[in-house]
Amino acid sequence: MSVPLHQQIRVGSYILRQKLSGRRRYPLVLMLEPLFRCNLECAGCGKIDYPEEILNRRLSLEECIAAVDECGAPIVSIPGGEPLIHKEMPQIVAALVARKKFVYLCTNALLLTKRIGDYSPSPYFTFSVHLDGNRERHDASVCRSGVFDKAVEAIRLARDRGFRVTVNCTLFQGEDPVEVADFFDFVTNLGVEGITISPGYSYEHAPRKDVFLKRTQSKELFRNIFRIGRERRRKWRFNQSSLFLDFLAGNQTYQCTPWSNPTRNVFGWQRPCYLLVDEGYAPSFRALMEETDWDGFGTGRNRKCDNCMAHCGYEGTAVDDTVAHPLKALKVFLRGPRTEGPMAPELPTRYVSGPDAAHRVEVGDLAKREGAG
Repeated sequence: MSVPLHQQIRVGSYILRQKLSGRRRYPLVLMLEPLFRCNLECAGCGKIDYPEEILNRRLSLEECIAAVDECGAPIVSIPGGEPLIHKEMPQIVAALVARKKFVYLCTNALLLTKRIGDYSPSPYFTFSVHLDGNRERHDASVCRSGVFDKAVEAIRLARDRGFRVTVNCTLFQGEDPVEVADFFDFVTNLGVEGITISPGYSYEHAPRKDVFLKRTQSKELFRNIFRIGRERRRKWRFNQSSLFLDFLAGNQTYQCTPWSNPTRNVFGWQRPCYLLVDEGYAPSFRALMEETDWDGFGTGRNRKCDNCMAHCGYEGTAVDDTVAHPLKALKVFLRGPRTEGPMAPELPTRYVSGPDAAHRVEVGDLAKREGAG
């Protein structure tokens, strides 16, 4: 893990306070989404599927600060849309840094070279640049040529000016593990602080539905990638916990903890997470935490969650497991994720859906009656 020590200590102290206070659910990262407008139309993104009046809406500086104070999470991730479009973004970042929040501004970097002078380097501030692979793969992912080169140019500029820089990488159908490993080598040589990786989530509003990985495909892909890294003796720097990487490789059975990454956007506090956009909104963070049916979402609980292994749902789970089992986490950190042998079992499916739903319910009820008899 490449997270700086002072950030690890601050976040670790925060988690310990939550544990000592007996809080079962607490936020770790606030997903602060101040706009949906973007200057790209990516095939796997459902965030821009709104009418113009919604795309023109913004969270104000005051609303952003209020959301951060209300939530209390030590880390604030600012996705979008494209945050650099927001005219008040420099003021938003400065206000959150002044509160000593660890701010990750997620950007496709098309505007970064033009706007970089509006920001100041800080140990609390990071540009998280979206790159989904090497040049051909990334440009195909964002549906525009030339974006990869502009993003790399912006990364080099930001690094030269002393900014913390990470890369966030989403993987889709058709990935070549060797090409992904080559990409990890490339961005590591660029000098980025770390890489955030995740399989793409199948947004219901995404322009294309054939680009997303199934759950088993994701695990096999990450095992192959990590195996190549071990064979090459590479030390890729990931901006994630070792147990989350182990989960991606199919070695941990985790339930989603969506409350660890709550989302505040132009509609309110999104239920239950950043990825599910049609489940309604809460008027306050407290209402989100206390009134959301958390047990109705997650692995085996909701068909919409079947293939999700995204970091915004499972990184919090992995961090909680790290705190509970530090020796297990250290072992994975030192050796890397296991890439051979059986995978950890999946959680059981609790819901019934599909054309055979009635039959499955009937058979299940019959089995219960026979067992009772």
